[in-house]
Amino acid sequence: MKFVYQEWDGNAFPTQEQLRFFQNFMEYLIEYGEEAMRALRELADDPEQKKIIDEWIEQGLLEKVGVHFRLTPRAISSMQKKAIMEVFRNLKSGASEGHETIQTGAGGERTEGTRAYQWGDPVSDIDLCGTLRNAVARHGAGLPLRLDERDFDVHLTESKATCSTVILLDMSGSMGRWHRFAQAKRCAMAMHALIRQRFPLDTVDVVGFASGAEIIPEHKLPLAMPKPISTHEPVVRIRVPIGKLSGAPQHFTNLHMGLMTARKLLARRACSSGPSSHGSAR
Repeated sequence: MKFVYQEWDGNAFPTQEQLRFFQNFMEYLIEYGEEAMRALRELADDPEQKKIIDEWIEQGLLEKVGVHFRLTPRAISSMQKKAIMEVFRNLKSGASEGHETIQTGAGGERTEGTRAYQWGDPVSDIDLCGTLRNAVARHGAGLPLRLDERDFDVHLTESKATCSTVILLDMSGSMGRWHRFAQAKRCAMAMHALIRQRFPLDTVDVVGFASGAEIIPEHKLPLAMPKPISTHEPVVRIRVPIGKLSGAPQHFTNLHMGLMTARKLLARRACSSGPSSHGSAR
């Protein structure tokens, strides 16, 4: 168990009831998105509820911009941690921040064998015994021992690689049924947090797709909601140019557009090895 001691700022510690109330609000937020934030503005008119909201603001969980409330990075991080604990209950974090590969390189555990030193190699990887043997073999025994650049050997290590990930989130109208979108959003938040925590050098993005596709920033993911269904006709025949998708019904499922957006996004990422999406939350 780890203890952290610091100066008390004089504020009372939140009770379990207060913590539970905010946890319930986060669940409501995942379920209803922006509608939950609008409800929060209405609750602020009640003096008792306003006191609780003011406490959240003081704790750095909410911030007020004009008449609107906005989640802080601390609140989003708390929601991600809760989501990852729910989805990956038995997952343990790793000790390294890279993905193992079968090639030798820099950043991983030592393997058998050595190679000649190259400019830029970490000094900690120098094979001292092998370097001394090279120096004696090249210049002969005796003191003082002469060393030059050709004598240095370094240990071989496992290579580490970075990865770019795009999470595809189905935001079509049918996802609003049976709480499917809330579960998909929770999974996307958990995946986002998992990659951030275990592989901080990786990149992760979320692309939401319905009739079109859009990149969802991390701070807007908790507020995302499926598109409202605007027609209940059993058959809909419509052709809309890509540039005019905003004028078409938004609740259809255009997975092709989501994949196209993911490919374009991955192509811009420096650590991406190819234009392919890496996972989907649905």
